[in-house]
Amino acid sequence: MYFPSCTLVLLLVLTTHHFIPSRTENCNPDDKKTLLQIKKQFGNPTKLSSWDPTTDCCNSTWLGVDCDNFTPTYRVTDLDLSDLDLPKPVSFPPSITNLPSLNLLFLTRIPNLVGPIPQSISDLTNLRFLSITQTNISGEIPNILSKIKTLVTITLSNNKHTGPLPASLSTIPSLGGIAFDGNQLTGTIPESYGSFPKLFTGLILSRNRLSGKIPASLGNLNLSDVGLSRNAFKGDASMFFKSNISTLTISLAMNSFAFDIGKVGLSKDLNALDLRNNKIYGVLPEGLSKLRFLHKLNVSYNNLCGQIPTNSRFDEYCYAHNKCLCGSPLPACKT
Repeated sequence: MYFPSCTLVLLLVLTTHHFIPSRTENCNPDDKKTLLQIKKQFGNPTKLSSWDPTTDCCNSTWLGVDCDNFTPTYRVTDLDLSDLDLPKPVSFPPSITNLPSLNLLFLTRIPNLVGPIPQSISDLTNLRFLSITQTNISGEIPNILSKIKTLVTITLSNNKHTGPLPASLSTIPSLGGIAFDGNQLTGTIPESYGSFPKLFTGLILSRNRLSGKIPASLGNLNLSDVGLSRNAFKGDASMFFKSNISTLTISLAMNSFAFDIGKVGLSKDLNALDLRNNKIYGVLPEGLSKLRFLHKLNVSYNNLCGQIPTNSRFDEYCYAHNKCLCGSPLPACKT
């Protein structure tokens, strides 16, 4: 029997449809169940009203949820939650660690998020980017983070973390940087931090209660960003100054560092240098005037002497309260 082509196509669709299993949504059912548990553990905040159990969690309508749409599994890979209006203080939702394919976890600007990071976070064995910032999360930064060998960045800024820096973090082979600024961390920088992998470029520990000398082993690192300001460090920090690597920012302000600034190298890419309120001495390197990207400089309240490099682009405030610095924008040097 002859069928017109369009009728044949319709027949093929109708006859084969019965044999193709239908799937109403892509979201993995275990992941969806976990997300709904997380919502409940958060106290069902209004900002998560889009997490509707009757809809597909991988259809881009669930706030902060992304899935792997390139494989048939459609597992949840990203959970980015910011500014959650939690009705009352809640602890880190334990169900988050039941998302085995999670690649990115951001919990930011959630003041009612309290308590410690659970040890079960090590179950997130595929996690690459961890950011918990501007919360009231407290307790020590867990050593167990070192068991997540996929981590690339760990950002735990502006929380209530206490205790020492975890020495084991240097064993994470893919780690590219840590930012633990704005906490209440104590103790010294572990010697092991000089063994961070070659990809490690960011060390941000400002605004804590850290103390002691900087391990000389940190000179092995090729850091692009150094943030150690507002602690109680002392001694030598010259290992962070190198002319043969691309260092962008160095912030050592408000410590008790003491070293000869005139003997350090300067990266040609340096764009911010903050050394105020230390005990740094020597003559400012002439190379400072040749750094075309340098837009922030403050060396005030130190023990510096000698002529300020010519063609200074910075005002008097940036050089004030030193032992015997002179030259524009300060008074002229005595001959």
